[in-house]
Amino acid sequence: MSDLEFGIDTFGDVPEGDSGALLSHAAAIRQVVDEAVLADELGVDVIALGEHHRPEYSISSPETVLAGIATRTSRIRLASGVTVLSSDDPVRVFQRFATVDALSNGRAEVILGRGSFTESFPLFGYDLADYNTLFEEKLDLFAALLDEKPVTWSGTMRPPLVDADVFPKTESGRLSTWVGVGGSPQSVVRTARYGLPLMLAIIGGPPQRFASYVELYRKAAEKFGTTAHPVGMHSPGFVADTDEEAKEVFWPRYRVMRDRIGATRGWPPVSREEFENDIEHGSLYIGSPETVARRIAGAVSALGVGRFDLIYSVGSQPAGARLRAVELYGGKVIPMVRDLLA
Repeated sequence: MSDLEFGIDTFGDVPEGDSGALLSHAAAIRQVVDEAVLADELGVDVIALGEHHRPEYSISSPETVLAGIATRTSRIRLASGVTVLSSDDPVRVFQRFATVDALSNGRAEVILGRGSFTESFPLFGYDLADYNTLFEEKLDLFAALLDEKPVTWSGTMRPPLVDADVFPKTESGRLSTWVGVGGSPQSVVRTARYGLPLMLAIIGGPPQRFASYVELYRKAAEKFGTTAHPVGMHSPGFVADTDEEAKEVFWPRYRVMRDRIGATRGWPPVSREEFENDIEHGSLYIGSPETVARRIAGAVSALGVGRFDLIYSVGSQPAGARLRAVELYGGKVIPMVRDLLA
């Protein structure tokens, strides 16, 4: 699978500094830029930045950070992961990413999604009762904008457009656009209907359980007469020099983050046993380069995906350890996975 692509994802989690104290949001954003520069130097294909509006995350405007990264990198593709389209305006999203595409000489990608958090809805004046309709209508408009021709469109959630031309245009004539899906068959089918690439968010449980979604995407694309692009997956993980170091750096900070989120969703506290089981059999790719490479190769083979993105920060893992994780992923894990799959 020589054409297999590799990315890194982050939500800009605020990390600990050398003193053990959390960095400021501003410093955390600069940390992400440094990590992107390192990934670019190591040959990682993509960096994807997620949008969140919570205190533990620093990135609420992925495209702004990506624009900064564009000026310090030369080859790595610059993606969102995800842009919460439901609480944004499709025209403005297109314009912002077309601008990043210009700054980066055609390296911009947008991954559209509904998001795993809902803070953006009240923040920007949207009703959660319209959760599904907002995304469906706005994705329909965004898909029309991708042709980069005047658009006439109407829906119930935003004012209509009549022969509206949107600028800037991309030099390639089409902005690279994916749809991020967390496990809804309807979302998989919808992505295929628009002929867009599918990115699966696999953040828990055995990755093999998503094989049916990959197959559904391909069959739906065939039914609609659209293109079934290589499917991507992204999952959390962390790479250190040894399995023990990776677990001990990742676990206590992951537990705090997981339980904070779980408390808002009625989840019980995560146990160390549950954590260890997800490393061995689930969707946490944590350990030495050898361990992580073996697990990624297994997941990629089982699902037949064309891209694997590692969410390399889940919690306040120290800034230095995060840079080391990116270094090991790009410098050791990726070559090992390629060798295992050769």
